[in-house]
Amino acid sequence: MTHLSLGRRQFLAGAGSLATLFLAGCATSGSSRLAEDATLAVPPDVLAMYAALPNERFPIPRARIELVEPQFWRQVVSDPTGERPGTVVVDTAQRFLYLVQEDGRALRYGVGIGRDGFTWSGRGIIQYKREWPTWTPPAEMVARQPELEPYRNGMAPSLENPLGARALYIFKDGRDTIYRLHGATDERTIGKAISSGCVRLLNQDVIDLHARVPSGSPILVM
Repeated sequence: MTHLSLGRRQFLAGAGSLATLFLAGCATSGSSRLAEDATLAVPPDVLAMYAALPNERFPIPRARIELVEPQFWRQVVSDPTGERPGTVVVDTAQRFLYLVQEDGRALRYGVGIGRDGFTWSGRGIIQYKREWPTWTPPAEMVARQPELEPYRNGMAPSLENPLGARALYIFKDGRDTIYRLHGATDERTIGKAISSGCVRLLNQDVIDLHARVPSGSPILVM
């Protein structure tokens, strides 16, 4: 796998300024500029990481990882964050999520993030996790998008559910930020800023992250 090294100062400088929470709903809007016919040569080990998962509650097809730029494929890198092992760090500027490990390493995932004005930044904890979660849009989001009214009381789990196969729920000072790490089925959203606020990973990646990160883990969103 590719191993990259960034200085902590470079990481912090490139992470962008902090923004305030603005009713993150985790729904997708906007469109990706990555062409449908984009293709990349994908190594066999990467194809295996993103293979179909037929034994899931809702069988997950293979990720079209050839549509995702290689820097956003799951890989082990030199830790650029300086955070303690077990911390989840989201670098919104670079579209990376790091799970800090021992010995100066980190497991890095590519992510899609929220558009400007729909993001939250800061330190919190992953209060709890869910497999195949129900998605409930905030009332303010329903007011902005009346077509979401049928889901005011929740959208049942499925491959079409905006939270995907797994969700990790972020709290700060004991309060829900309404900000999630969650799954996605559209490969073209990875590395982009097009959602209404949350951090999305390919379903294969969020399943991997969900299995590695216990509830109560610290998280830093830059």
